[in-house]
Amino acid sequence: MSGIKTVVPYIVVRGAEAAIGFYRKAFDAEEIFRMTDPTDGRIGHAELRVGSSILMLADEYPDFGAVSPDTIGGTAVTLHLATQSVDADLERARQAGATVLREPADQSFGERVALIVDPFGHRWMLSQTIEQVSPAEMQRRWEEETRA
Repeated sequence: MSGIKTVVPYIVVRGAEAAIGFYRKAFDAEEIFRMTDPTDGRIGHAELRVGSSILMLADEYPDFGAVSPDTIGGTAVTLHLATQSVDADLERARQAGATVLREPADQSFGERVALIVDPFGHRWMLSQTIEQVSPAEMQRRWEEETRA
C-alpha cells in the first residue's frame, strides 16, 4: 500500500473489473495492484492512483457489509476530484459512460465545477480552481448571492 495518505476513499462497486476500466478511461487512473478472491474471482481489494491520490475499491461482499450504491439505492458521499480542466475531463468521463448531473459552471468560491455519477453509482465533483478566493470573500459572496 504505497502512497497512502491519512484519509483514502475506499469504494465498493458491483463489477470491480469494469469499474477499474471506467476509472482508467474517465480519470486516467493507474492500477497499482489488485487481489482477486481465489474462491470466486471477485476483486477483494484494488488500489488505483488518480492524479496524486489513491482510490481503493472492491467488489461487493454483503456478508462483510461491503455493499455498493446499487445495492443500497444510491450514495450519500461525493468524491471531489481536483482537475486542471473540468470541461475536458467531464467530456472524457461522459465518453467513458458517466452520467452528467450538473454541467460545468463557474462558482463564486473560485472553482469551476461539474457533477457526475459513474456507472457504478458513485458521485464525483470535478473541480478546477479558476480564482484564489479567501474564506471571508467566499462567505461574503454567498451572502450576496442569497440576497439577490
